[in-house]
Amino acid sequence: MPEPFVPETITVHLGRPDEPAENVTIPFPDYIKNVASSEIYPTWPESAIRANIYAQVSFALNRIYTEWYRSRGYPFDITNSTAYDQAFVFGRDIFDNIADIVDELFNEYVVRGASVEPLFTQYCNGTTVTCEGLSQWGTVPLAEQGYSPYEILTHFYGDDLSIRTAPVRAPFESYPGIPLRLGTSLNEVRTLQLRLNRISANYPAIPKVTVNGIFDQDTENAVRAFQRIFQLTEDGIVGKETWYRIQYVFASVKRLAELNSEGLSLEDVSLQYTEQLSEGMTGTPVRVLQYLLAVVGAYYPEVPYLSNIDGVFGPQTRDAVIAFQRLRGLTPDGIVGRETWNALYNTYITIYQNQQEYFGGGIPLYPGTNLLLGSRGDAVTQLQRMINELATVYPEIPTLPETGFYGEMTRDAVIAAQNLFGLEPTGITNYLTWITIAQQAETIMTGRQTAPTQYPGTPVGPEGGGTNA
Repeated sequence: MPEPFVPETITVHLGRPDEPAENVTIPFPDYIKNVASSEIYPTWPESAIRANIYAQVSFALNRIYTEWYRSRGYPFDITNSTAYDQAFVFGRDIFDNIADIVDELFNEYVVRGASVEPLFTQYCNGTTVTCEGLSQWGTVPLAEQGYSPYEILTHFYGDDLSIRTAPVRAPFESYPGIPLRLGTSLNEVRTLQLRLNRISANYPAIPKVTVNGIFDQDTENAVRAFQRIFQLTEDGIVGKETWYRIQYVFASVKRLAELNSEGLSLEDVSLQYTEQLSEGMTGTPVRVLQYLLAVVGAYYPEVPYLSNIDGVFGPQTRDAVIAFQRLRGLTPDGIVGRETWNALYNTYITIYQNQQEYFGGGIPLYPGTNLLLGSRGDAVTQLQRMINELATVYPEIPTLPETGFYGEMTRDAVIAAQNLFGLEPTGITNYLTWITIAQQAETIMTGRQTAPTQYPGTPVGPEGGGTNA
């Protein structure tokens, strides 16, 4: 997850983690009111009550942020067992003064230093149980001495604390909703790479990877090593099970759910790509959005067709987004967030899998994922075929054996095409590279059809070949 948030609701397991018990889902403020009414006394000085509520909110948000239970497959966020979490008595009465303070503080949490995650504010009652963190009864004499809530917290947790405010949003899981595999380029890939690199410090058999947000061959190798160590299916694909095992191991080695947490920095959670697209924005992400909408609009009459893919999120793009959101039963706000993007991507992939050419034309659909060294399959074969069309006209571009394997020869040919057409010469076939090559190849093929006696140029190489294609 990028940065902490307060969930609109929280699901509480009424028992120990592995104990059969009911799960109840309630509004997050109501949960904190119940915890505070169960843990402390309404007659305590207000500063003591506030300090305890800060600790209780931060404790709960740490469980949410680290997905401590969800990452292990549990269908809840926290338990009511004080051996593991905080006291919670479902259906109990709430003290009025505590409810008022919680309404004021429920979205404020404690962090240590420059860390991002809510501090795991370990605490105990201070009488029958003592611990390294906050003593609940110990907050009372400090408050009576005139300590502020913040001073009480620093007394127990150290001086390097700050109080931050988190936005309130609907609960969501960190898993992106689609498997991450060779060629995927998402914010979650960057997160995956960062986590694997940190885990590798404790498990050296996992190779370090370059953090570039692109699921390349090195990333796949690291994923396979992780899966092998933790006895998961070794397929190099990060599905939900692998994602959450990585999340759990990462939180464990970083001690994110401990008082002495190693901490998460802004670098650990910064986004590589824009999280939301909305009217007025420009750039490559908008062009990708427009392309996907144009394809969807060609197959679904409910979505107006976008004829101009210019990278500018204007009224036409907004209207197409709203129409798509209505088609998929999403909030029709014209903003492309995570849910809308995933629904659009999945719709596009369904079209791609069932229709290989773009609304009856000769331009093949973009396969929906980057093609790069190590990629295999029909999409690579199609790319090699299009490059060979370019090679009949452009001597800078070499012909390729159509093997379906993206080796060094294919990468070098892609770089040649990117240099020729003014694209960044990465050797990776992303959306812009695919569309540019496809359009140029279609132009050449169309021209050949209109001049059937014209010699096409350099002969296309034979199919087949070695793994360096």
